[in-house]
Amino acid sequence: MSWRVDWQASVGLLGTGLKYLAVTMFVPLFVAVVYMEDIWVFALSIVLVLALGLVLERVDPDPDIGPREALVFVSLAWFTAALVGTIPYLLAGFGTSSTLVDPVNALFESMSGFTTTGATVMGQISLEQHSHALLIWRQLTQWLGGMGIIVLMIAILPEVAVNGAQLMASEAPGPELQKLTPKIAETARVLWLIYFGFTIAYIVVMYGLHLAGFAPNMNLYNAVAHGFTTLPTGGFSPQAESIAYFSAAVQWAAIPFLVVAGVNFALFWHVLKGEFDVMLENAEFRAYTGAIAVTTAVLSLLLVRGAAPPLDIGGVTGGVTENTFRQAAFQIASLLNSTGYATSDFAQWDTHAQVFLLFVMFIGGSAGSTGGGVKVVRWLVVFKTIRRELYTTAHPDVVKPVRLSGSVVDEDAVRGIAAFTLLYILLFGFSAVFISLDTARIGIELSTLEAVSASLATIGNIGPGFGRLGPFGNYLFFSDASKLLMVFLMWVGRLEIVPVLAVFISALDSD
Repeated sequence: MSWRVDWQASVGLLGTGLKYLAVTMFVPLFVAVVYMEDIWVFALSIVLVLALGLVLERVDPDPDIGPREALVFVSLAWFTAALVGTIPYLLAGFGTSSTLVDPVNALFESMSGFTTTGATVMGQISLEQHSHALLIWRQLTQWLGGMGIIVLMIAILPEVAVNGAQLMASEAPGPELQKLTPKIAETARVLWLIYFGFTIAYIVVMYGLHLAGFAPNMNLYNAVAHGFTTLPTGGFSPQAESIAYFSAAVQWAAIPFLVVAGVNFALFWHVLKGEFDVMLENAEFRAYTGAIAVTTAVLSLLLVRGAAPPLDIGGVTGGVTENTFRQAAFQIASLLNSTGYATSDFAQWDTHAQVFLLFVMFIGGSAGSTGGGVKVVRWLVVFKTIRRELYTTAHPDVVKPVRLSGSVVDEDAVRGIAAFTLLYILLFGFSAVFISLDTARIGIELSTLEAVSASLATIGNIGPGFGRLGPFGNYLFFSDASKLLMVFLMWVGRLEIVPVLAVFISALDSD
């Protein structure tokens, strides 16, 4: 089979995408003007990205996008967005001690932002070292990446909407794209409007708590900044202490939004239409909320039994307390769907609790959500397929299809999910071994749990791991080789592997 691709069409459309990405930089430019910091950084960044977009757009002003060009375009778009996203970091860091002035570090941070991973190589996160505008750019990249930059292009650009179904299917998280309206552009607009609505609701709730006196540190800047990173399951925070910097009221209020972020956003469309039964009868929604409830109960029990150090050194209040249940509920809601916020330094918890959290990280959000990881629907199909194989082995004459929410799952989809899950686990395992060996090469001792969590936290777009990679740690100490591997993992993890591999296959195919 030939994988020949019309690269000019993909590159031409890429130019259009960059042109509009430059427009989003007016948000940090506005913040820069308000605070009178780094104005030239974002003014110059806009000019550079806009110029590059216009040049690339001329490669093919009227691109004809087929399925292969869609795969290539989507993959290139995400990598190029991360690449040009480094420009503000490099410009702002020039002549300073910022760790982001290093190109590899800047690419790591930018890819972590757009893929909503939340892993950081910033040596110091503070408004004393970095401008309000630069940190809001870091937050904004996660918001743009959450629902998807391609979905946004389809929603607002008529020239892209013509081939929207192919593009959206290549980017959409999960094994299947659900069309909510006859026109794919309308579906894209619906999803972005729901996403936008939840973001505004989050900002209003958080700033409302501040005005009511329940959240002294949650001023308008912090409310907006965290609104940009909660709904996309991003996890970046302008505060080094993440959500632990804020009051208990903020942490309780954030939990339902974290849960919402991991739900298939298409289900909210049905709720808005009064079709509540569609959500309640959805097998993946039931499994996702059930997994949150069960794992929260288990983690609460571990914490009640003393799995964490005392509160005064970054742990959890011992025994049955409000703090114990809040910490358990928050960490599960944040890690299960790959957000990565933290209210406690779980890197200090005992081995049982950390291994349990590592298991939770494998679950992932729902298909069609902003969550990363393998996705709940894939685990459901994998378990049902295993059960089907065991049953048909004992009853060879029986034909037993895999069913989900009462519908038969297509056998091609079953094979695709099995292949994705196997590929995901192979990449995760290989990367953990590489990171461990490469870190030993530069003379740094890395525990098995740290190496495994580094691989899982990047390919799953989760962010924090364990040990030095904990919620209050960073990835700065890794070599450039390991960081570039993790950039690749974040990229393939966000696009669910296949589109990125298609780029390499098409590049190698000379037929």
